[in-house]
Amino acid sequence: MQNEINHAPTNLKHQPIVEVANYNEIDAQYAPESDAVALSIGKAQYNQNDISLKVWRYTENGYSRQSEELPLHRCLDLSILLVGSLLYNPKSNRSVTSLRETEVENQSVQDIKRYYNNNISFLEPRLKELREKINEFLQSNNKK
Repeated sequence: MQNEINHAPTNLKHQPIVEVANYNEIDAQYAPESDAVALSIGKAQYNQNDISLKVWRYTENGYSRQSEELPLHRCLDLSILLVGSLLYNPKSNRSVTSLRETEVENQSVQDIKRYYNNNISFLEPRLKELREKINEFLQSNNKK
C-alpha cells in the first residue's frame, strides 16, 4: 500500500480534523493485513455542522463503500453496549445500562464474553486506556 492510502482522505465529504494514519498496522488481530487503513474524527458527511467518527477501509479499487461513519453519541453508545454486554447476567434478564439492552438469543452473551476472553490481549489494554482517557477528560473538564 502506498503511504498516502494509509491516511484519511481529505477530498471526500467527511472532512477529517484528527486522524489515525496507518491504522491497519495496529488494528488488533487484523494487523497488518487490515482493510481499515485509517480512523478519523471530523465534520460529518451527512451534516457539516455535526462531528463524526469514521473508519476508512481501502480495497484494490479505492476507498470502500463499507467505510463507516458514526455520530459521536452512537460510538459512545456502542462502547457502553460492549461493556454492558460483558457485565450482563442472563439469569437476571435485566439491562445493566441506560440503553435498555436485552439478550436476543440464549448463549449469545456467553459468545461475547468468550470472544472477549479469547482476545483479551488485544481488548483489555484498549478498555484500560479508554477508562484512563475518560477519567482524565472528566477530571480536566471538572476543573474548568
